[in-house]
Amino acid sequence: MSEAPKPLLALALVAGLALPAAAQDVGPDTVVARVGESEITLGHMIVLRSQLPAEYQELPDDVLYQAVLDQLIRQSAVVERAGGELSLGAKLALENERRSFVAGEALSRIAEDAVTEEAVQDAYEAAYATAEPTTEFHASHILVESEEDALALLAEIENGADFATLAKENSVGPSGPNGGDLGWFTAGMMVKPFEVAVVELEPGGVAGPVQTQFGWHVIKLHETRLKDAPAIEDVRAELVQQIQRDAMETALETYTAEADISRTDVEIDPSILKNREILNQD
Repeated sequence: MSEAPKPLLALALVAGLALPAAAQDVGPDTVVARVGESEITLGHMIVLRSQLPAEYQELPDDVLYQAVLDQLIRQSAVVERAGGELSLGAKLALENERRSFVAGEALSRIAEDAVTEEAVQDAYEAAYATAEPTTEFHASHILVESEEDALALLAEIENGADFATLAKENSVGPSGPNGGDLGWFTAGMMVKPFEVAVVELEPGGVAGPVQTQFGWHVIKLHETRLKDAPAIEDVRAELVQQIQRDAMETALETYTAEADISRTDVEIDPSILKNREILNQD
């Protein structure tokens, strides 16, 4: 094989040096731009992108990459040239933001660590292990504006009129076009007078007139059934949320109780919190 000409070999070496960093060498500390003394890293870009609204995150990767980098460069340029000294209000706001952010991150880690399979199972058993089956009701109703109208409908039903047909023709409620069918529901999902009437009915029975804030009801109970406790996977999301809330509340109470806290005896008028002018005092 003939030796490559030295000028071509030199160009190849230069080109090799100009290639982007290998993927395995790229990390959060990889510098992607410099503005004066300030460095912008890949980590800065990743964090900013994650904070963008969903509609922006759907942009093509190459477009979003350049947009995020441009934004960080512009911000850095402003800080570099015109940032200057922060006002007292801005400094205090920054301290509050940092305090809030650090506390939020700590609580997030606590919440995440609290969710284990054992914790989920324990929460499930605490919520449902001894729970009695829940009675569900399937009912229909006809909603009208007066007691007289409801009584007239009851008379028609007693004479053999079809409940669903009467509901379609007379009900002013949103379920009217569907024959008054309310589907399945449990105690607590309906207003109290309506619920009491349904609970007292036997399947196939009709009750009314029943007055609520919506008007006058004629109610028919179709059937009832017992609903067993849900499967753990069906309520996993709710259990996880409860575990995390409990863990964060416990941490807040524990850390506050254990902290070395002292409140000064300085007498301060609470209304002073509305006075931002105090921040402008020398």
